[in-house]
Amino acid sequence: MEIGTILILVGVAYIVANFVIYFAQERFLFKPEKLPEDFEFKYPNLRFEEYNLEKEPGVNINGIHFRIAEPKGVVIYLKGNSKSLKGWGKFAVDFTRLGYDVLMVDYRGFGKSTGKRSEEGIKEDLQYVYDKVREQVPEKYIVLYGRSLGSGFAAKIASNNHPRMLVLESPYYSLAKVTKRYIPFMPVSLLIKFPIRTYKWLKYVNCPIKIVHGTNDKLIPFKTAVSLSKVNAENTRLYPVIGAGHNNLHTFEEYHRMLEEILNAKLPGTIDPTETSLNFKRKRKKERQNP
Repeated sequence: MEIGTILILVGVAYIVANFVIYFAQERFLFKPEKLPEDFEFKYPNLRFEEYNLEKEPGVNINGIHFRIAEPKGVVIYLKGNSKSLKGWGKFAVDFTRLGYDVLMVDYRGFGKSTGKRSEEGIKEDLQYVYDKVREQVPEKYIVLYGRSLGSGFAAKIASNNHPRMLVLESPYYSLAKVTKRYIPFMPVSLLIKFPIRTYKWLKYVNCPIKIVHGTNDKLIPFKTAVSLSKVNAENTRLYPVIGAGHNNLHTFEEYHRMLEEILNAKLPGTIDPTETSLNFKRKRKKERQNP
């Protein structure tokens, strides 16, 4: 086969691959579990109520509100890219035990939620949910918690509002950057429909930002969390879970200790340089020799 023919075949294959990635990317990015309308959620040890918000014709947002007596506040928990609330609901216990109500929602096309999936559409849905919550709860009692896929959306909602705190678990710098790791030879920035730029929105978050990340995360490397912690460094604190991966942080006791510290500690105040060593500077060698 001539070199020219080979180059043409390679070029055609490359173009076809780009089309496949563009039109089939949702199958790779999202792993939804659909639930019938009459499905009944069951969480034996948790008190909860299901709700449906019809945001607009064809768009229904299904969610669950886990309740406790006399909550300190409410955690809006934005989940990862797989399954539905059927499986994710069990993680509410990690927050109810610390004295918080928990609100979870399924994104469009997940569980009982409906609507054509798009980045803009999901962002609008979540802002709609946030608005409904703050009608009942002052923002100083609202904690936004984003897990993996949900971390980008949580950052976006926090950037447009004033929650008490933003907590990101296993976050990504941008979904485009994650995708680029697996197909470095493709023009991802042009192909991806869900770039979800977490780093961009973090710049505009004014509340405390807590980032929890496993040091052995193979899907989204720990160095990503380090990079994100520098975007809005003044408001951010990084919590490394030594040895944890992407999907098993909840199996580490240290993760639960960190949650307790994050949610139950008083928010940090301004440091007074006159009462600390903040502005102490070590003298240079020449300065010590020539007082």
